[in-house]
This record gives sequence, structure tokens and C-alpha cells, in this order.
Amino acid sequence: MISVVLIDDHVLVRSGYRAMLERRPEFSVVGEADDGEAGLALIRRLEPDLAVLDLHMPKLTGVEVTERVRRGNLRTRVVIVTMAGEAPFPRRLLEAGAMGYLTKACPAEEFLQALQQVADGRRYLAPAVAQQLAMEALDGSGSPFDRLTARELEIAIRLAQGDDAQSLSRFLSISDKTISTHKSNIFAKLDIDNVVALAHMASLHGVLDLGSALESASGGRRRRR
Repeated sequence: MISVVLIDDHVLVRSGYRAMLERRPEFSVVGEADDGEAGLALIRRLEPDLAVLDLHMPKLTGVEVTERVRRGNLRTRVVIVTMAGEAPFPRRLLEAGAMGYLTKACPAEEFLQALQQVADGRRYLAPAVAQQLAMEALDGSGSPFDRLTARELEIAIRLAQGDDAQSLSRFLSISDKTISTHKSNIFAKLDIDNVVALAHMASLHGVLDLGSALESASGGRRRRR
């Protein structure tokens, strides 16, 4: 039997995953968590076969959880399922150690097929993601956002969407000073000096396609600058 933990900050999403998996005798949901930090602790404690993660969660992002699972040499294989329609940075997730990448718009059968394939030790990418990676390999394109760490990437996206330091501090459970340090590092790596330029760059590279996911995760409309 394939053991699975579900990590998503939306209870209805986790309920939907559980309902699908409980109809299949080969899967067993052994735990759930509603933020990345709790999810990582759950993975470390249970070491399930699979962890199904949201990309954007409080405290630790899906990328950060994935990287820590890999660095900890845990047996759990990670499948990212995100609301992002165009998956703007799949390469980062693959480098972090993700074995699967899906969008929440995928059919139930694709979701179950992906989990089975990853459990069997094979990588699964949504067709649109695989096509994007193939095109990047052909034309040598990439994103300047690939230069950022997982935490910097999360903060850059939220800054581009209009979050301020205080809201980021509350959502990510880190200090305003740490947010400021990350912001300076982001600007240096992207060779920009203000949030307007960051938002423009994020739009050009498809990062703002995550706007609906981030707004949902923060629980409401964002304050714009």
C-alpha cells in the first residue's frame, strides 16, 4: 500500500484529495497538515511514500519543504500540486527534488496516475510543464527568478503582488528585519532597485500568473502600493 501525507492550507483541497485516494485501495492517507512547517515535521515523523504539497503555504513553501526532504535523505517522494495554470518555475522544483508537478485543474485520473507513477519511482510532469521545459532546453531561455533561493522566490512573488513587509512577516512567521534582508538580496540578484521594477519583471516572466493562488492563500484582497 502507498502511504500519503497531504499538505495544503485549504481544508477543502485536502478533503478532495482524501476523497479521491480513499476510493483507491492501493493508497492510504496517513496524515494531513495545513502549513509547510507542520507538513515537514509530519514527513519526518511518518516517512510516507508520498507527500502531496501545495506550492504556496504559510511558514515554509512547497519548494522549501521539498529541498529539506531531499537534504534530509528522507525516503518520501514529493508531488507538487499548484493552482498556477502555467507553472512558471518547474525547473526550480525539479532541482529541489520534486518527483511530480501537477496543477489543481488536472482531472482526478491524472492526479491518481501521477501519484502511482511517482510511487513507482518515475517522475511525472503535467504536459504543459513538460512542454515548457522542452522549449527552454531548445532556446536556452530561463528565468532570472531561477537565481533566487526558495524563500527569496516566495517573497519576490508576494512583493510583486503588493504585499508589504508587515503582511509578509505575519504570513511567513519571520521578522520584518529578515524580510528587509531578503528584499535587498532579491533586488541585487535581479539587478533592480524597486518593487515596481520587480512587478514588471515578474509579469514578463510569468510569475504573476500565481496571483490567484497567492491571494487565496493570504485570505483576501491584497493591499497595493
